[in-house]
Amino acid sequence: MTGFLDKAYQARDTASTRTLYDEWAASYDAEVRGNGYATPARCADALKAHIDDLSDPILDFGCGTGLSGLALKLAGFETIDGVDLSGEMLDGARAKNVYRTLDRIDADGPLPRTDYKAIAAIGVIGAGAAPISVLHLLMRTLPAQGKLVFSFNDHALENPENEAGVAEWTDCGAASVLFKEHGPHLPGINLNSTVYVIEKK
Repeated sequence: MTGFLDKAYQARDTASTRTLYDEWAASYDAEVRGNGYATPARCADALKAHIDDLSDPILDFGCGTGLSGLALKLAGFETIDGVDLSGEMLDGARAKNVYRTLDRIDADGPLPRTDYKAIAAIGVIGAGAAPISVLHLLMRTLPAQGKLVFSFNDHALENPENEAGVAEWTDCGAASVLFKEHGPHLPGINLNSTVYVIEKK
């Protein structure tokens, strides 16, 4: 089943992205789970290995219907806040009862809070979703020693600007890569992803 997946990786503006995800919300979980959605658990486990206190609040940026938050909760994270562009997606996240707070945000708007020591952006950056500027926003939000876990699927990896965005932080020593691994994303459609954990210096 790839009803909306066929459209998901096409470049579009913010308004069209929100519309797509609002329309996809009702069938999103079934579609991605039906294709073996592996990246949320991979990201949650990777981040957990580099976090000292799992009770510290974590931001799930682009939380969608909450599959990422559910993976974080199952990995042991205790206090999870979620934000997303799509109100319909947030309704799905709310139903999972894993979030402390859920807020709808605008693409270029401020975050509700900026005091997180860890942020997750799971399946967020790439074609048809958020631009690499989101990574820079989240890295600027983190304090020193703050951790960001994120993923680039194979479509995102085809755009050299995305990994170049990571290099902007790591090459100058402003951040370091704690974890990087290529592995399954949506095996049902033979799509993989690279999971990163980076630490701000």
